[in-house]
Amino acid sequence: MEPKAAVNHDVKSQVTDEALVQRRRAQIVAAAVELFAHQGFYRTTIQDVAKKAGVSAGLIYQYVTDKEDVLLLVLLSVLESYKQEIPAALEGLTDPLERFWAAIGAYCRVVDQRREATVLAYRSTKSLPEDRRKLIKISELETNGMIEACLRDCITAGLMREVNVELVTYQLVTFAHTWALKHWRVKQLSDLEGYIAQGFDFFAQALLTPKGRRCQNKIDGRTG
Repeated sequence: MEPKAAVNHDVKSQVTDEALVQRRRAQIVAAAVELFAHQGFYRTTIQDVAKKAGVSAGLIYQYVTDKEDVLLLVLLSVLESYKQEIPAALEGLTDPLERFWAAIGAYCRVVDQRREATVLAYRSTKSLPEDRRKLIKISELETNGMIEACLRDCITAGLMREVNVELVTYQLVTFAHTWALKHWRVKQLSDLEGYIAQGFDFFAQALLTPKGRRCQNKIDGRTG
C-alpha cells in the first residue's frame, strides 16, 4: 500500500493545488518513513529526505515548513490509512459480528503494510510539540471510534457481553500493533493471517455471549 498523506491544513503549503499537494506529500512521506525508521528522526535532515525522494530540498519546503511537519504527515498518514481501509472492509457487511471482525482484520493488515511507520509512531510522536501531539491524539481517537462503533453494535445486538468499550478497543489496537512492534519474533510464530485468526479466537472467547457464539458458528460455517 502506498502511504496516504492527507492534505492537512495544519501543515502549511505554498502550493494551492490540493491534488498536487497530496501527491507530493505522499512522495515525501514514503522517503521520510524509511529514513526516520532506520537512522532516527533527529539524525535525518530535510536534505536526506529530499535525496531519498529524488527531489530538491527547496521543493520539499514548498509543501512543509520544517522537519516536524514531515514527521506529523508521516504519523497522520498511518491513521489516514486506517480511516480509508476500515470503511472499505465494512462495505456491504450488515451482520454486527462480521463487521467487527472485518474492522479488526483491516486494522491489522494496515499495520502489516505500514510496519515501519507504526513503530515510528510509538518511538517518535514525543518528538513533536504538544499542539502537534494533540492532532495525533485526536486522529487516533477518530480511528478508534470506528472499532468502538462495531464493538458497541455487537453488544447492543446481544452478541458480546457488556465491557468497557474504549478500554477493550485499546486492547484490540495493541494486539494489532504488536504485529509491527514485535515483528522480529511473531513472524517466526505465525504468518499475518494466522496471527489475525488466533487473535479473533482469543477475543471471541473473551467477549462472545452464547448468542454470539451461535452467530460465530454460522459465520465459520459459511467461510470454512
